[in-house]
Amino acid sequence: MSDQLPLEATPEALGSGTSIDSPNLEIMDEEDITEVLPSQIIEAEAVGQTDVGRERRHNEDFFVINQQVIQQSNPNRHAVSLRGLYVLCDGMGGHAKGEVASALATETLVQQVNQRWHSKLPSRDSLLEAILAANQAIYVANEGKGARSSHDRMGTTMVLTLIQDTQVHLAHVGDSRIYALTASQGLEQLTVDHEVGQQEIKRGIEPSIAYGRSDAYQLTQALGPRQNREISPEITSLTIAEDTLLLLCSDGLTDHELLRRHCSSHLMPIFDDRLSLRQGVSQLVDLANKYNGHDNVTVLAIRIKVHPQQQNIRSGR
Repeated sequence: MSDQLPLEATPEALGSGTSIDSPNLEIMDEEDITEVLPSQIIEAEAVGQTDVGRERRHNEDFFVINQQVIQQSNPNRHAVSLRGLYVLCDGMGGHAKGEVASALATETLVQQVNQRWHSKLPSRDSLLEAILAANQAIYVANEGKGARSSHDRMGTTMVLTLIQDTQVHLAHVGDSRIYALTASQGLEQLTVDHEVGQQEIKRGIEPSIAYGRSDAYQLTQALGPRQNREISPEITSLTIAEDTLLLLCSDGLTDHELLRRHCSSHLMPIFDDRLSLRQGVSQLVDLANKYNGHDNVTVLAIRIKVHPQQQNIRSGR
């Protein structure tokens, strides 16, 4: 179990100037100056797959890919505009409960986010409102069924990614995870599980002691069992500045640090195009069933390729 903190830094986009004309700028010789602008997406693809696993009789995972890719090409330029909403939920509460919770959360999130998404990526506050609406929908369903004890109440974990061009919001509740693989940083876990072990680590307890507890992997947050004031979804942002593989995963794939242990054999071939995205996702599901087949497994992979934009500025005396 990783104690890595989520990535929060959001680099500011550089402005695109059109000329340099300043008395304070000393130019020795006439030359071209190259200004590096924000990266431009040139390719975007997403694939999801879910599987019941080797031991479960029904699948309580649910996911959605809601993606629009617009390609613009001419002899001098190739660019892609991307607008994508990706959600993965891992339900809990038994047959016809966990399945209901994960589907209800996903459908509510898609509806709520789309209502708030206009020309720009929704704000973090707006995204939080959408997540709380999903929580409330499940909470009300629990109340309507008279589910009073925690054993009777359905719920779900949630990971969500919003992308508009190179700007990204990430959100999560529970122990489903989001990872990023890049050439510069390798494999990074971008979320921290909402479970007792991590809660203890945040309190200053040594990881070996925190995860020595019998309840170390018990969830501290989920959508549905509790009212809105009792959950704290985590939302972070980042900017895509290089080729990136994003992975949204249920714990059927991430248990026992499976992705980290098999990064070179199963993730790198996806990242560098030795495998199609669909083939790579299928192999990840097979890997999970081989080593973690005790649970449902779901993976949603987003592969984005970018090209740094440059602008040549002619300058002179």
